[in-house]
Amino acid sequence: MKEEREAKENFAFKPAVNVTSGMKQEFEDDTWNNNPARNNASKEEGENHEEPSENPKAVLNDCLQRFASVDYIMEPGIFGQLKRYFQAGGTPEHVIDQLSSNYAAVAQMANLLAEWLIMAGVRVTDVQAMVENHLKDMILKTFDPKKADKIFTEEGETPGWLTEMIEHHTWRSLIYRLAEEYPECLMLNFTIKLISDAGFQSEITSISTAAQQIEVFSRVLKTAIAKFLSHPEDWQSAIEEVAKMVCHGQHTYLYSQVLIQVLSQEPKGGFIMKRLSQEITKYALKNNHNVTPITMALNGSSRHPQACEALTSMLSRNTLNPADITVLYRNYTSPEPPPIDLIRNPQFLDLLVDSLFKVGVKINQEHKSKYIYLLGYAASVCEIPTKKGQPKGHRVLNKDELKATIIAIEKVHAICNVSRGSSELIADISTLYSCIRFPVVGVGVIRWVENTVTEPSYFKLCTESCPLHLALLDEVACVHSSLHDQILRLLVRLFESKQDELEILVQLELKKMLLDRMVNLLARGCVVPVVKYISQCCTKGDTDISLIRYFVTEVLETVTHPYSSEFVQLFLPMVENEEITGSMRGEGDNDPVSEFIVHCKAHYTTL
Repeated sequence: MKEEREAKENFAFKPAVNVTSGMKQEFEDDTWNNNPARNNASKEEGENHEEPSENPKAVLNDCLQRFASVDYIMEPGIFGQLKRYFQAGGTPEHVIDQLSSNYAAVAQMANLLAEWLIMAGVRVTDVQAMVENHLKDMILKTFDPKKADKIFTEEGETPGWLTEMIEHHTWRSLIYRLAEEYPECLMLNFTIKLISDAGFQSEITSISTAAQQIEVFSRVLKTAIAKFLSHPEDWQSAIEEVAKMVCHGQHTYLYSQVLIQVLSQEPKGGFIMKRLSQEITKYALKNNHNVTPITMALNGSSRHPQACEALTSMLSRNTLNPADITVLYRNYTSPEPPPIDLIRNPQFLDLLVDSLFKVGVKINQEHKSKYIYLLGYAASVCEIPTKKGQPKGHRVLNKDELKATIIAIEKVHAICNVSRGSSELIADISTLYSCIRFPVVGVGVIRWVENTVTEPSYFKLCTESCPLHLALLDEVACVHSSLHDQILRLLVRLFESKQDELEILVQLELKKMLLDRMVNLLARGCVVPVVKYISQCCTKGDTDISLIRYFVTEVLETVTHPYSSEFVQLFLPMVENEEITGSMRGEGDNDPVSEFIVHCKAHYTTL
């Protein structure tokens, strides 16, 4: 009985007036001026019809035409039209006859059918969903933005039904869909702002919808940035979400980058905002947006016109040239060099790394040292914060690591610039290992290895069980935790690459070797991303089960408790999978698989 009462409340489509014989007496009493509810309704719905110049005959014809439509008694403007009708001299008998004879009770039939369905055993929530979804489909088919704007402007204020409507997720989702389809509709844009004001901005996933109003976009941007800051373990997808939003249009990009630039000046957490800004710029360039003018305008380069012009020229063309490199070199070897942030542009640094560490790239010998100097300068020199009492604009540079960094880049460049096999690299292995400790060299080595091992014939000609190029990645992973994501991306790319020219067993051995590199990455601290990737492979079912088993075996031999809850949530389902670990279990609980399962069941709550 309780569910039936709830259902009646949920589907309470009630007529504006009762269609009974008592209507005549009600109208004859003529309580319009004394009834506040009716008075308000007449003000809202009939405000535009109180002009004294209206022709009574025309008013009667208009009203009777309206009353003759199906279920007009259910219309919210019924009271306003009745007032017009009686003021123009209409008779109650006629209006009662019209409203009664054209009353089809569509809404009441919907209520009745809903009650029957509930009585037949269908859950109330399911019935409600049926009705709501049907209404949504009808609205999507028949929505007219001009009529919506007209109703909205005639109200003069925010309608009560609209405020109530946005409290429900079903109708908010309808507004989002309509706003995407009709971006110029004033009523929908205002409703989106109401939704944002009510605190539901995280639901607004359509950028085109949010970008219509600065207040809404600001809240949605704030929510996206907060998500990025609060989920460091999933920072790549969070950054992509922010970047996609920011790069929606020129106005959203400029506004967002200025805002982030201001936040990057904050002493606490400013460097994170700077990184976010750089990642957004990289995303824009990847999607072929020319954002160089905005980037240069925001980095304060206008105070150094020569350096600015040279850098702008290279960034806009996405290629380096000796003339502009020479200008930058001259500026950064002067007694008063430009700010270091000017050349710490991700696009410019990528171009420098590619030119120095990609196999076969030819650089004019006369200018090579300038390329190396600029990369070493950007990677190793830091500006010491000014102290109180020092003149404004005064900068102190720490160049302690510059010389050593330049020497390391020169040595590794000489090795990487020439195509060599693994056996030929053995003589240079100690040099590579000693230089890899410099972060910029680590980045260069990853770029060089990627360029080498992605050659179609590389693994076909390789004879070692673990090529030296990939072994170098283990060392980079050991000394540079900030480069783990780059190494994992390369390993995933190789793991998923087609090696159809190799025999099946050779392909499996190759993938096991790549899994060994991933396990090494896991042992160096890149735990969740590695396990998450293998878990996805297991879920998709497109990876040989023996490879999943091999990975699980290697990990169980590597890790020990205590474990993080996220690791357990990702790894335990694979360990419990009989198809993966069934052959690895013994009769008791002494094997690694059983020990891991027992420990996790005892100490962790699993989903």
